[in-house]
This record gives sequence, C-alpha cells and structure tokens, in this order.
Amino acid sequence: MPTRNAEATWRGDLQSGSGDLALGSGLYEGPYSFASRFEDGDETNPEELIGAAHAGCFVMALSNELSEAGYESEELHADADVHLDAEALEIDWIELTLEATVPDIDAETFQEIAAGAKENCPVSKALAGVDIRLDATLL
Repeated sequence: MPTRNAEATWRGDLQSGSGDLALGSGLYEGPYSFASRFEDGDETNPEELIGAAHAGCFVMALSNELSEAGYESEELHADADVHLDAEALEIDWIELTLEATVPDIDAETFQEIAAGAKENCPVSKALAGVDIRLDATLL
C-alpha cells in the first residue's frame, strides 16, 4: 500500500503566528492560523482537513460495503463536522451526516450497512479515541 504525506510549517508563536499546509499530491497548499483553527478565520485548519478525509473515506467504505451486500449506490454524500474543544485542545466528537440514494434497499438494512462502514473505514479506525456519530438518511 502507498504511503501518503502532507506537510506543515509554522512561523511565530501560537496566537500571532501563521503557517502553511500542503498535500503531498500538490493538489492543495494553503495558509492556516490561530484564528482559522480556534476562531472564525478564513483559512483552513487541521480539523477541516480531518473532516474531509473522514467524509471521503466513509463514503468509499460505504460504497464498498453496499456492493458486497449486493446493492449499487447512485450517490453517497457525507459531511463531517469535527468539533474541537479549544480549551481542552481535543476533538470532542465528529458528526457524519449522510444522504444516500441506494435503489432497492430497505431502511433497516441501509442503517446497518452505514453503521458498519462508519466503524470500518480506515479514518474512523485511526480516530478510535473520538466519539463518531452518524446521521444517515436514505433518499
């Protein structure tokens, strides 16, 4: 399996400093700051990138688990809200919100497969110390 990489540079102290994040693929490079992480700054932040990774991993895992169960999804859309406790400096919980179009599946089976994908995607496993919640809607 390939090894993926990203890098970060930080200049200055925590509150007035600034940094840059870059993906090894070259597809993203941009600034981040105290304001973008702990306030409402315009730049990115590590939690936003974790959310993107988690949402992407989850829908791929769900697509695979649906296929293995004999269902073909038309569309799977997930949002990942990463809740950072700025005082404790920890991620409290992540809310995965899923909207899915999967023909010929009943609601109970869909919920079971979605819950399994939430537990089994590699990013969920890497974040095992975080409460991960799932709100899955079958359209």
